[in-house]
Amino acid sequence: MLTQTPVLTRAQESRAAIERLYIAMRHLFIRGGYKPMGVSGEAMTSALRELRPEIYGSINDPERVELDGLLYVFQRLPRGIEEVRFIRLIAREGFENSRFVPIIPPKRRRNAYRIDDEEMYIEMTRGRSDIYDILTHLTFMYIEAEKIRRNSENHRQEKKREWQMLEEIVEKERLGTEFNREVAYTYLSSLLGRTYDETVKACRRFQDDPDVNSIFHIAYWLGRRATEETYDKNDREITFSSALRDQIGHHHYGEAWAGRIKQTLFEQHLLERPLHIISANPHSVMNSLYARAALADLAPDAELEDLARELSLPNRADWRARVQAYALEHGMTQLEDMSGANITAQVFNLAEIDHSQLPKEIVWQLPQDAAPVVLVMDYAFGEQAYETMDELLRPYRIADRNVKIKVASINIMGKAGILKGGKGDLMIPTAHVFEGTADNYPFHNDLSAADFSEQGLAVLEGPMITVLGTSLQNKDVLQYFLESSWQAIGLEMEGAHYQKAIQASSQIRRNISPGVVLRYAYYASDNPLLTGHTLASGSLGLDGVKSTYLITRVMLNRILSAPAPL
Repeated sequence: MLTQTPVLTRAQESRAAIERLYIAMRHLFIRGGYKPMGVSGEAMTSALRELRPEIYGSINDPERVELDGLLYVFQRLPRGIEEVRFIRLIAREGFENSRFVPIIPPKRRRNAYRIDDEEMYIEMTRGRSDIYDILTHLTFMYIEAEKIRRNSENHRQEKKREWQMLEEIVEKERLGTEFNREVAYTYLSSLLGRTYDETVKACRRFQDDPDVNSIFHIAYWLGRRATEETYDKNDREITFSSALRDQIGHHHYGEAWAGRIKQTLFEQHLLERPLHIISANPHSVMNSLYARAALADLAPDAELEDLARELSLPNRADWRARVQAYALEHGMTQLEDMSGANITAQVFNLAEIDHSQLPKEIVWQLPQDAAPVVLVMDYAFGEQAYETMDELLRPYRIADRNVKIKVASINIMGKAGILKGGKGDLMIPTAHVFEGTADNYPFHNDLSAADFSEQGLAVLEGPMITVLGTSLQNKDVLQYFLESSWQAIGLEMEGAHYQKAIQASSQIRRNISPGVVLRYAYYASDNPLLTGHTLASGSLGLDGVKSTYLITRVMLNRILSAPAPL
């Protein structure tokens, strides 16, 4: 009797492609380097093509260059990376003390150093997720570079006139010489395999970002380096330093980061006070507590949300500086990261806050002698969430004794992809499920959908998927998460890692109280199931203000409502 070979669903094929991609990246990392367009890089390229992530759009189209995806990755890669042949991923190895000027992409905080015309070093200090993230982006970049090379050649492998014109445009752009943009868009559209209208829109999006080179520049250098590798055998190469391979997974940066925070709490005599940890951006808590008092003469009757919107505007740098200066004088300590973890922290001694100056949306219900301490830590990245939270919750070593941190609550807020809803809507998780494993973390969330139901936003409640990388999701995988018995409401990259560290510290190690209060809430930065609503379509901008400050307000009011058990 013949057995029928089971047919895999598209979701299962996608999961297998993700697994192959990660196996390939781990293998190449251990090996120490590879050539992206060589045999070694072929496994990653073929897996990414088979996966067809939503964020990379038309990655499998042989001609059409994916413009939204390119902008997304170049906003997260060091400026000028398209020009180099050699990329070396390193640990923090002393370059911060050199004369090399660091290049820091604002949407992925990494120090990079341009060594010469052909080589760039990039610091990887945020764990494996950071390495996988950049390798995925680079693989996509090289795939698109090959499209540009092919589009620039005729059937005899000779460069077309459009390529020669692009060379002249890039040179004029470098010299600051004027050129006819309509003509330039026309040449470029041919090389990108896109319509004139699509090209113009993409050029304007790239031009509007001061941290990204123009698309003329990027297309030229991607095509040039791909051509050099194809015909001149000037291979591109990615390598990993031995220090990076030795340090990965050993909490090298998280330990130093957490140690500085605990030392600050000790020096300010705050270790004996209840501590509430909030993982959030470094402005919403500060603005919620201090903006009304700091800006009382400029906007005396403004609502908190209105103040937040004003403070988010590019031309309000003077207002933001004023709020921060006021906060530093009234109980806030700013800890810029020195460890390499790239996570800013803020300590708020709420005993130094004047309750009468709080906005009416923030309600203080504690006795003055019960004023807690709030620690705000900026967003971690993927697996880095486990490293930082695990180290933060460990006791502080003073002389010959360990002093436990009196953690009263842990509050995790942030951005996530939503699977049924739109940008700005809210997600309240009841469990974190780690993608591709059997790991799942149910927990009691002190927040519920009812806490946000009167605010005019859609609120979903249910399990959330912690994914290996947001840039590796496609509709088939996401549809499975949504429609299967998991009934997932959204996806993010840190929840399971945070919860793993919290459960180990509270339930097994007993470093913190088993009764620590947990609060998780996310707002939707994108809906990857809807065309035009992925992360590559652009950021939330001011549309995220309402969601961000609503979650911040609810968390702060819970912290200030009643002493939590320690």
